[in-house]
Amino acid sequence: MGFFLKLVSYIFHPLLIPFAGTIAYFMVTPKYSPLEVQSGNVLPIFILTIIIPIISFLILKNLGIVNSVFIPNIKERRYPLYISIALLLMVLVKVIPNNYTAELYYYFLGLIAATMSALLLLFLDFKSSIHMMGIGSLLMFMVSLSIHFEINISLIISLLTLATGLIASSRIYLKAHNKYEVIIGFLIGSVSQLLTVKFWL
Repeated sequence: MGFFLKLVSYIFHPLLIPFAGTIAYFMVTPKYSPLEVQSGNVLPIFILTIIIPIISFLILKNLGIVNSVFIPNIKERRYPLYISIALLLMVLVKVIPNNYTAELYYYFLGLIAATMSALLLLFLDFKSSIHMMGIGSLLMFMVSLSIHFEINISLIISLLTLATGLIASSRIYLKAHNKYEVIIGFLIGSVSQLLTVKFWL
């Protein structure tokens, strides 16, 4: 059981959430998206939100600034969040405007708001769950897309809801977070997306 829940934490690592939302959007949108628009968003977002953060983590680990991929220490968590905010802002300012997609623009705006909220809580010595923040953001984005496009993606939403429960159980079981940190993390992610909905829904 412990191995399975640890595997869940790796599979649904928050590092994958921006890219997962981007792929999910192009999979479910009924709007015609030329290949140029898709590749113009997908490839740069993959590089900026997965490749560069992995390289950054390896550099931070070699410098002794962070020790684990899950970054349990409050002080250590600040540096990856700084990097994450900078890279998400780069996506928002440099990538999406070149191949403009309103839904993705506000999805990333919500991710930035959530990440900044998590960072602010760190300065208050509260370690919210970034895993739950990520899955909360993705789940709310999918729900919003379902309403916006009036499409039935209940299977995806159901699987994400199941994943939310598994991630919450994983973080508590592994003693990475307590139940309050898990709940606050989920609320940060979902509410941040919810606040952007009125601009594109």
